[in-house]
Amino acid sequence: MNEESRTNIGTPVPDASDSEELREQVERTRDELGQTVEALAAKADVKAQAKEKTAAAKEQASERAALVADQIRAKAEQATQLVKDKTPDPVLEKTAQAAAQVRETANRAGQYAADKAPEPLREKAGRAASFARANRSPLLAGGALLAAFMLVRRSRGRR
Repeated sequence: MNEESRTNIGTPVPDASDSEELREQVERTRDELGQTVEALAAKADVKAQAKEKTAAAKEQASERAALVADQIRAKAEQATQLVKDKTPDPVLEKTAQAAAQVRETANRAGQYAADKAPEPLREKAGRAASFARANRSPLLAGGALLAAFMLVRRSRGRR
């Protein structure tokens, strides 16, 4: 290979007498080569591409989920309104009256039980109620465990 064929490979080489222009061309060539290497490295980085695709899929899925949730809310509101519109007014009124009557009866029954219960029992019930309010989560968990235990025991007893 002669000297001329080596210099004609890429961009044409300027006159060797102008060293400043030659330096600028070398610098441009280095920049272009660096950009090319970076582009090739990005294409070869499978892990980064997978992360990008995963992030894009995750974003698309969350957008889709939000859209579906909005659609479900809209349909539920439409269904609720349709039921309200289709239910006759006398039925709605009777339902409201029945709910009020149940609340009133429950209040009276509670008051009657409180009036007839002896004072020590009321004090203990009050302490138990405040303890239950203060420790709601552990009590619910304990009740769930007890119910699960009873169901397992009952199902094993039938075998």
